[in-house]
Amino acid sequence: MTLWLWLAVAAVGGSGAIIRFVADALVSGHVGRDLPVGTLAINLTGAFALGLLTGLGARGTLLLLTGTATVGSYTTFSTWMLESYRLAEDGEGRVALLNIAVSLLAGFAVALIGYAIGAHL
Repeated sequence: MTLWLWLAVAAVGGSGAIIRFVADALVSGHVGRDLPVGTLAINLTGAFALGLLTGLGARGTLLLLTGTATVGSYTTFSTWMLESYRLAEDGEGRVALLNIAVSLLAGFAVALIGYAIGAHL
């Protein structure tokens, strides 16, 4: 990888993280923070975007910059797991399991939908 590619990964990765922060604040501001809906929305839109990019045939540097750097920094596995753990820790075990199940099932579904759309464009 060249220095310019490293710098591009850092730049678009940083912007993906900023977009995640803003999007989570907007969603959570509308629905509250009792449930991690902001993280769910971010991870579902990210799964859709990765499916779409893959369906469109993104490869190599394009996939590195759009998929790994941008969408990878936009989505957040660690926050999802921490929020699920905290729900369980707070006695909301069913909600924690629901958060995990919905995130996995819906994430898989939207990734497939994104792929199908991308493959047909």
